Amino acid sequence: MIIAVDGPSAAGKGTVARAIAKQLGYHFLDTGTLYRMVGLAMLKAGKSGDDEASATAFAKALDPSLVREEELRSENVAAMASKVAAMPAVRQALLDYQRQFAKRQPGAVLDGRDIGTVVCPDADLKLFVTASTEVRAGRRFEELKALGQKVHYESVLEDVMARDERDASRATAPTRPADDAILIDTSDLTREEVLAAVMDLIAEYKKG
Repeated sequence: MIIAVDGPSAAGKGTVARAIAKQLGYHFLDTGTLYRMVGLAMLKAGKSGDDEASATAFAKALDPSLVREEELRSENVAAMASKVAAMPAVRQALLDYQRQFAKRQPGAVLDGRDIGTVVCPDADLKLFVTASTEVRAGRRFEELKALGQKVHYESVLEDVMARDERDASRATAPTRPADDAILIDTSDLTREEVLAAVMDLIAEYKKG
C-alpha cells in the first residue's frame, strides 16, 4: 500500500505521515529532506540558488546516509531547498529514488509537495494536509526556537509566505492537492486528533 501525504510547509504532514508509518509498520520517506540535502550541499559548496547545473549534479549524487539530520533544520537550508525544488532537472533526478522507495513492502508512506500528483499518482490513499498561514508560521517559529535559533515571528511568517508562493507557482510539480486527495485542515486539531482521523480513513480504505 502506498500512502501519499502532501501539503505546504509546517502544516504537520511530516508528523502525521511518520505516525501513520509507525502505526502500520510501513516505510517512511520525508521527500522534502531530499531537497534539503541538495540545498545543504549547495550551501556547503558556496553555490548560488539559481545554479541548476550544480544542484542537479548534487541531486544525482545524493547519498542520504552521509547527511546528519540536525544539519537540515536551519532556515538557510530550507530557503535553498525551496529554490532547488523549483528546478525541473533536480526534481527529475530525485524522482526515481522516490518511486523506488514507494515500492517497499509491506507499504510506504511518503510526504512532500507532489507525491499524489507526480511521484505516486496511483497511490492507494492521498491526503493533503494543510493549515492557515499564521498557524504554520507559529509552528515553524516554535520549532526554530526549540532548536536554539534566534528568530522573529514576523520573519518566519514572511518566509512561509514566500515559500508558499514559490511552491505553488513553480512550473514543475506545483504544490496542489491531487483531484482525488482528501483534504485535512490541522489548524484547530491536535496531533492525536489528526492521526485518529487519518487512521479511520485508512481503516475504511482497507475495508474496500
